[in-house]
Amino acid sequence: MKKVERINLIMRFINNRGRFTISEIMQEFNISRSTVIRDIREIEAMGMPLVSEVGRDGGYFVMHNSVLPEIRFTDDEVKALFIAFMATRNQQLPYLKSRQSIAEKLLGLISESQQDDLIFLNQILLFEGTNPHHPDLLDLSDLPHPMVEKLFQMLLWDRYLVITLKEEKETKAFPIYLLHLYHEKSLWLIEGFDLKEEKKKIFSVDRIIDILPCSMEKRLSEQVIFLKLSERREAANLVLVLGPEAIAQFKKYHPLDMSLSYTDPYQTTAVLKTFINVDQPEEVKEITNWLLFLGEDIEIREMPEKVLKALQERITLFCP
Repeated sequence: MKKVERINLIMRFINNRGRFTISEIMQEFNISRSTVIRDIREIEAMGMPLVSEVGRDGGYFVMHNSVLPEIRFTDDEVKALFIAFMATRNQQLPYLKSRQSIAEKLLGLISESQQDDLIFLNQILLFEGTNPHHPDLLDLSDLPHPMVEKLFQMLLWDRYLVITLKEEKETKAFPIYLLHLYHEKSLWLIEGFDLKEEKKKIFSVDRIIDILPCSMEKRLSEQVIFLKLSERREAANLVLVLGPEAIAQFKKYHPLDMSLSYTDPYQTTAVLKTFINVDQPEEVKEITNWLLFLGEDIEIREMPEKVLKALQERITLFCP
């Protein structure tokens, strides 16, 4: 653990406890007595008023009406925060106005040279989905659908919801237990357990016209929900190893219920495991098209015979 990080953690420990001893900090952070004493002296020099107590059980306490000193960011930490903001630009994220105020406050905390560095990075860095014609870090052109923020607010209270969707000719309400919230291909999507039909479904947030808490009588316990999901889960029959080119294609488009398990820290290789219902011709056709879309940078570990045959037919069609 770096010294700056350790001192920040010790300050939070001190502030939360009010009173502490050197032995407690030694045990909490697994550091020597001399290191604790040096850190305490540095914390006092930063402005935290600590008072030592004399006696057999003596220690330290924080003087009343005292608070932690202002958090200080290193150059690398500030750059990490702003690059994260840049990478999520034009992603229709909730709390965007709060993100703007955070960026403005951070800009006010850093030096002019740090600001120059961020302006330079903002000019040269472009991420997938970023509009190069709107490079302003604080641009509010990517506001999310109004229902997204309402959904987030509701979720902080309860995952049992009734969502009303606008269909072609009518509206329909679904009592659900929300499993996951996705942002994919510029759309927010809900993966939810339909409490009435007792199965997992995908809902587009763009189609939602109302969100309400679900009544208690319609609910199933979380234990029952996950038990029913596990009973429906099929064993994987498609296993692929993806290289960097296939991973790039996967990120452009992939079925919602598929995810990668990266096998190296640089995310250049990954394993995909999923179940394909070979008794559904449309599903076999769709997965065949998608596998061709992934390209040649894949290694097949396991594949249903029907899918393999469909792939071979498609390849023969294009390369007789």
